[in-house]
Amino acid sequence: MRVPSRSPGQQPGSPPSPTAPARRRPSGTTPRRLPAPAPDLPAYRAAVAELLVEVGALADAASTRARQVLIDERLREPALAAVLDATPQGLIGARETLLLEMARYQPNDRTSARDLSALVRIYLLSRIDVLWWQDAPTFVTDDQVNGSAELVDLEWLRRRDLLRFRYQEQPATILGRAARGLRRRLRPDATPHTAGLLFRRARREVVALLNDIGRDFTAAAPPATPPLWVTSLVRSAEHQYRLRRLGYAAMLPSGHCLGYSVDVELAWFERFGARDTLAELLLSRQEAGELNVIDEGQAWHLCLAPTARRRLRRAYEAEMGV
Repeated sequence: MRVPSRSPGQQPGSPPSPTAPARRRPSGTTPRRLPAPAPDLPAYRAAVAELLVEVGALADAASTRARQVLIDERLREPALAAVLDATPQGLIGARETLLLEMARYQPNDRTSARDLSALVRIYLLSRIDVLWWQDAPTFVTDDQVNGSAELVDLEWLRRRDLLRFRYQEQPATILGRAARGLRRRLRPDATPHTAGLLFRRARREVVALLNDIGRDFTAAAPPATPPLWVTSLVRSAEHQYRLRRLGYAAMLPSGHCLGYSVDVELAWFERFGARDTLAELLLSRQEAGELNVIDEGQAWHLCLAPTARRRLRRAYEAEMGV
């Protein structure tokens, strides 16, 4: 709220003197603007949840026009509009993109969007990532990811026992893919059923975040539960388009292409009785303002909040001794 200015002699509650000269702003200066208030993210998430109920009730093909009207009306509500209008696309751009994603939607075995409601949830909640990191540069090509000094090599850290989470890389050869397939047939539940990381690189802050979550998860989970498992980290926009062509719900713009988003396995931990434990840990960090969390079924999408970046960067440097 803008507070009226007072002269040094004016007391709270007393009217200004009618003969007091008006203060003039020096020529060539512009009025000082107060920073815009940050959107209410809990209200946004609650409004998204309410919208999903209505989208689910209009899931059949005959309701296409009704869904369009619903989206057009609901996205203009203050709780939703405040976030979408603050993203680079703005409210209108976000609306048009969402309607286009819904029109193109085709369910398949690869996508985490199992139905239209899931697609809408993933898209709208991922706009929080974009809102937070809209000024961050995008990793456009695979070469930019592999050559960036902002990213560290996870394998170098893993070999020195500096990671509190696990991952697997995508096989690079036909022989490697055959070996992966054989291991899955022999031990189908030994690891999560994921393609693995194309890029084994991550921002230092993200490594610190995952190590922090990994330690908490190990402490809270039942005995013999495997460590936190990461299924996706940084991606290039080039790779994001490849995923879209394959049928994955890979949104654009994406926090993955900025290096601040990750996906962690949830469903696999059900067999160890630890899925709910991990879910609670992630949601508690979201409530604390450290993360944006999106339930994508088998894996959950996480995005680091800018307010936690400095702390985690310091934590990485302390932990790695750099």
